[in-house]
Order: sequence, then C-alpha cells, then structure tokens
Amino acid sequence: MKKLVSEKSLQKLMAPAALVILYLFFGFFGRNFFSYATLVNIFDASYYIGFIAIGVTFVIITGGIDLSVGTVMMCASIIGGTAYVTWGWPMWASLLLILLIGTLFGVFNGIMVSRLKLPPFIATLGTMMISMGIGSIVSNVRSATFPTRAGEDGWFKNIFKIITEDYQSIPTGAGVLLLVALIAYIILTKTRMGRYIFAIGSNKEAARLSGINVKKWEMMAYVTSGVCAGIGGIAFPAVYTTVMPAQGQGFELYAIAAAVIGGTSLSGGIGSIFGTLIGVYIISVLRSGLPSMDLQAHYQTFFTGVVVIGAVLLDIYRNKKASEIRILSAADRYRADMNEKIKALKQRLSAVAGDEAEGIKKEISRLKHERNHEFRKMKREQKHTQTQIKREERLAEEELKRRLEEEAGE
Repeated sequence: MKKLVSEKSLQKLMAPAALVILYLFFGFFGRNFFSYATLVNIFDASYYIGFIAIGVTFVIITGGIDLSVGTVMMCASIIGGTAYVTWGWPMWASLLLILLIGTLFGVFNGIMVSRLKLPPFIATLGTMMISMGIGSIVSNVRSATFPTRAGEDGWFKNIFKIITEDYQSIPTGAGVLLLVALIAYIILTKTRMGRYIFAIGSNKEAARLSGINVKKWEMMAYVTSGVCAGIGGIAFPAVYTTVMPAQGQGFELYAIAAAVIGGTSLSGGIGSIFGTLIGVYIISVLRSGLPSMDLQAHYQTFFTGVVVIGAVLLDIYRNKKASEIRILSAADRYRADMNEKIKALKQRLSAVAGDEAEGIKKEISRLKHERNHEFRKMKREQKHTQTQIKREERLAEEELKRRLEEEAGE
C-alpha cells in the first residue's frame, strides 16, 4: 500500500519537477533567461493557452475532446475586433460579444456531442473549420487591430498587464488566470457538476443507470470549454493587439498537451485543474526558453511535438499502472494485516488515557518490531524460494536440452 501511495505521489510530483528542471535548464544554458522581462514573457504566453486548457480539461475528463478551442477563441476575438473597429461598437460591448461567441460555440459542440451523439473528435473538428470560416467571413479576411494601451479604449489591456510610468510591466493576467483556475477547481471538486463530470468520464453507462442526466452535464463541460475560449479570446488581443483571420489552428494542441502533462487522462475520469496549470507553464517556459537558446520557430514546433507525444505516452503509462492487478505475496499480506492492527490500536489510543494508553503504546511498539522482523524474514525466505525455483527450472531446461541432443544423435 505504501508503495502504491508513493508511486501516486511520485506521479503527481513529476509535472512540477519537470517545470522546475526546464526553468533551471534554460536559466543556465539560455541567454538572459533569468530576467524579469523573460518571466513576464512566460506569463504573457500562458494566458490564452491557460484559459483554453482549463476549459478543455472539463471536456477531457468526460472522456471527450475539443479540437475547436483554439480556432473558436480566435474567431470570437476577431469578430469582437471587427465589431469594435468596423461596426463602431463600444469596447465593453465588443468584449461581451467575444465571451458570447465562445459560449455559443460551446453550446453548439455540446448539442452535437451530447444530443446528436456525434463522436467528439469529428464534431469539434467540424466546429474548428466552421469557426475558422466564420471568423474570415465576418472580418472579410482582414486582421482586427485592437486599440493600443495609450488609446482611449485600451483600458482592457490593464486587466492582463499594467505598465507603470517607468515602463515596468506587472503581469496582472497571472492573477486573472489563477482566479479562473480557482473557480474551475471549485466547480470540478466541490459541486454536483464536477462530481457528475468525473462520473461520466469514469463510466458513462454506469452514470446514466445511477440517475445522472448524462446529456445535460456532458453538454455543460463543452459549454465551460466555450466560455473559457471566450475569456482566452479577450486575453489574446490584450497581449498581442492584432488578431489575424484563420488564426488559432494548433493552439488546441498546446491546451490538450497542457492538460495531459498536468495529469488529465485522455481516457476520462481523471484530471486536475492545477495540474493543467502546471502543464500550461511547462509549455510557456518551452516557448520562451527555446528562443533564448537561438533556436528558430521550426525547432520550437519540433520540441512541442516531442512534449505532446511524451505527454500521451505518460498518460498511457498512468492508465496501465492504474489498471494492472498487483498480486500480493504472503509477506505483503502479513504486513498489510499488521498495519491494520496497528491502525486500530492507534485509533483506540486517541480515546483513552493513563495506564491504558501506556499499555497500548507498548503494544503498538511491540507489533511494529514484530512486523518489521517477520516481514524481513519472510521476504528473505521468499527470495530464497524464488532463487531455488529459478535454479531448478534452469537445471530442468538443461536436462531437457541434453536429452533432445542425445535423441538427435541416435
């Protein structure tokens, strides 16, 4: 049991450890990586990936996939920009439009997957193309340039970054991303919606038979993904100002990779919002770190692909470890039984005092000593027995081989 617990703890620590190792690696081997400006760049690159990764985590936990989050985010953003620049909408209305478009695409995906029973891969692939087309049609294949920070309507950029009078950047967007992650975490772990989403991902048929409205909560996962894509659609122009038509293809891979790196299983039923956040920062550190080593964009694409494959292999390994049946030896069973006895005595100890408590403490100490001594002895015997069996098998193989050679010679 202790070994299983330590394996799970080790898996949870892998993503944070990878983030620290990557950061230190680029810090020592990259150019000017340990600087405040680079740190701000890492935060800037994390916002839009972070929002869509949080949304796609909900979908993946249900056992689905959302390939449209990147293009939906950019479609919403460019339509919002067109509304502001071409149609003369006020900035606040344009930002609300971005959020609304992202949500509507989420509803559209949810209907196709939960009501019309389309495979999530096909449904969201279609939405990806539709959103790219709608963005280009509405904008008339022209880029949308949002107002600069100094402009009258550039106030919304301060939500994600404040630049002081002495040109110091304060990445306030990190706080916004953390707030959205915290809300998503509460929804996923403390609400009925979160419990049902995990149940659907673990076993959809069992969830349906237990009375869960699978269609409703599966759809809600896609709607959440759409809302997060809308928030990302506001974050992107706040950082980069100009939005190009038909942009966003490939962003979904960053989001899915971030979720998988953070421990979300592509098979569904397992996932963590803060794990996804760690995955987002790993990708952001990669995107900021590789240029610091003078590697061009195509190298960045290559290494991102390696990270995606590595994340999927890690997911396969996790699923394999989770599904494998561990056969306990006699020594393991003995130790588990003794641990249960010790645990029962410890619970009893908390309810008594005085001489009785002292007696229980001595009994716990005696049982621990006996457990350790007997466990080591049984393990030694087990190892000796296994060695004996292997030796006898080897001798039997050699004897069989000798007889076969004699028969062949005759």
